[in-house]
Amino acid sequence: MTLLYFIIAISILVVIHEYGHFWVARRCGVKVLRFSVGFGKPFWSFHDKQGTEFAIAPIPLGGYVKMLDEREGPVPDHLLDQAFTRKSPLQRIAIASAGPIANFIFAFLAYWLLAVAGTTGMAPVVGSVEAGSPAAAAGIQPGDEITAINGEPVATWQDVNWQLVGYIGEDVDLQLTLLTEAGGQRGARIQVNDWLAQQEIPDPLRGLGIEQRYIELPAVIGEVLPDGAADRAGLKAGDHILRSDGESIADWYQWVAIVREAAGQTLALDVERNGVPLQISLTPERKEQDDGSITGFVGAAVSMPEIPASWLRTSHVGVLDGLWQGVVKTGDYIVFTLESLWKMLLGDVSVKNLSGPITIAKVAGASASGGLESFITFLALLSVSLGVLNLLPVPMLDGGHILFYSAELIRGKPLPDQVQEMAVRIGMFLLLSLMLVAFYNDISRL
Repeated sequence: MTLLYFIIAISILVVIHEYGHFWVARRCGVKVLRFSVGFGKPFWSFHDKQGTEFAIAPIPLGGYVKMLDEREGPVPDHLLDQAFTRKSPLQRIAIASAGPIANFIFAFLAYWLLAVAGTTGMAPVVGSVEAGSPAAAAGIQPGDEITAINGEPVATWQDVNWQLVGYIGEDVDLQLTLLTEAGGQRGARIQVNDWLAQQEIPDPLRGLGIEQRYIELPAVIGEVLPDGAADRAGLKAGDHILRSDGESIADWYQWVAIVREAAGQTLALDVERNGVPLQISLTPERKEQDDGSITGFVGAAVSMPEIPASWLRTSHVGVLDGLWQGVVKTGDYIVFTLESLWKMLLGDVSVKNLSGPITIAKVAGASASGGLESFITFLALLSVSLGVLNLLPVPMLDGGHILFYSAELIRGKPLPDQVQEMAVRIGMFLLLSLMLVAFYNDISRL
């Protein structure tokens, strides 16, 4: 499923990006030869009335729009006016810019749709504070709800993380506005220096020493897998596990820890079923992990309690307000992406934060499992990243082409072939280096 959602996500964004190039090219009078989703030899294609081939290829890591171009071969005289190279620099700049702009438009529409449809998240109420942490030094207490960070209102933990992640690698005073359990309001000041700069996967909340509030999970079984150890032992959905070998079980997390440590060992359980006490013998199966270690496994899932309505925050706006929110969010993510790249260049943020297709695939699968809202949010963020990266002034990218055409517009003639060839080589080297770092980070995380 992770691979499937990765292909769906990449295909959607590639179609959007390439359609931007395609749409503007057509309006500029350029003949489009092929619109391909994926690389390699197409396994399915068709031609429209204008002679454009629309194709799907087997390597789902991108796509392209192929236009009539004199640099790629002879062009018949009667088609010269439809060649990309015969268009003005401004038209070529418009065509090159259209792909990233389409990505930004998609992100804007996605955020607009989410704002109007309404989004729901967990209220940012502190569950615990680590002793000796910056949050503890600032006097933050369990039960405090964060309502604003440096004057910016926050309603959910997602909002909190978004505000905090922008300060990674910086020296900053964080001014938190808190709502206490008693209903009073107070402030807390946390000073951080080079905050989380070299962490491979920065965790803003943990960096402050804050843990979210979690729902208590009693050791009640919600589902038993057929033919698993729990099923063979006679455990059923609804059973409340009270003790294991005489040790009281406080919650599901303690029960999971006991099972993991008891691979192949028989446990004597005290269970309550519909108010009736039972004794059950359970032997967890041995399951080998990716690192070669052995852990216990019984084939049972927790019974999830309903989240209290007071723990949730739902935001819902009108159509016009949603338009503004879409603009603001898209702009914020564009700025955040650029700032993050700049911080990496300066060394304020570790390059280990770069991710490649493996990490994107994992996040695609995780976001899809969280529902449609989560998956659309992921697509919008990835679309912004794709648009920003393609606008970087690096040859081989749209931004590099825009740079060449802008120089031609200013000079009144194209840059010398030697300059363009050297720039393309440098751009290819930079892109390959970036890809290698991203792949290395992906594999390291695995």
